[in-house]
Amino acid sequence: MPTSTPSSRDAALETSVFWERFKTEIIVALIIVAGFAGYRFYSDRRAAAASALVAGAKNAQDYQQVIARYPNTPAGADAYLLLAEAQRSEKKYAEANATLQVFITKNPNHEFVSTARMAMAANLESMGKSDEALSMYQQITSAYPNSFNAPLALLSQVYLLKTKNQIEEARRICETILTQHRTSFWASEAAQELRLLKPSGLSQPAATSTVPPFLAAPTRTPAKPSMPQGAPTPK
Repeated sequence: MPTSTPSSRDAALETSVFWERFKTEIIVALIIVAGFAGYRFYSDRRAAAASALVAGAKNAQDYQQVIARYPNTPAGADAYLLLAEAQRSEKKYAEANATLQVFITKNPNHEFVSTARMAMAANLESMGKSDEALSMYQQITSAYPNSFNAPLALLSQVYLLKTKNQIEEARRICETILTQHRTSFWASEAAQELRLLKPSGLSQPAATSTVPPFLAAPTRTPAKPSMPQGAPTPK
């Protein structure tokens, strides 16, 4: 027996019933989609404007303007790093470190956090705070052991340890670089430093002959001087 197809009136009725039942959910979903699309459009335009502004920045004041106008954009994050570098070039090391710390606090998962910490340690060195710089380099190697900054942080420790005459510790770190970061750009520098660092308390052994005694040439005894002919024999 052939089945009857639903009439257009039945389909319209079902659509009407469906709309009445789910119209609230549908309207909310449409608002969310439209809002997200609008937010993306706004964010993209804002990010583009921030990028253009930071590209044209030339000095610390320009970078501060980018940060003030676009604080939560990628370009705004970059502006913190560029501002810190501008401050460092003016020998404002403490201010540069304060800027870098704000960058780290606001962007804890940024890919350049370890780079920011390296810059902070270098600024501490420039201020003569070698102990604090050494501690920060050690923190970097501990917190970011697989980052591209790890071998450089280790090598920076070597230079500071040399000034403190901690030769054995410096040698150990060079060996760590050659073991854990042998493909790094800094491995060759670590190898060179290791060759220059002589172990403390190691004296040069005296040179000894390697010829077995039974093969050594016999000791020659000096010949007695011959007496001239006709000379009296000594009594």
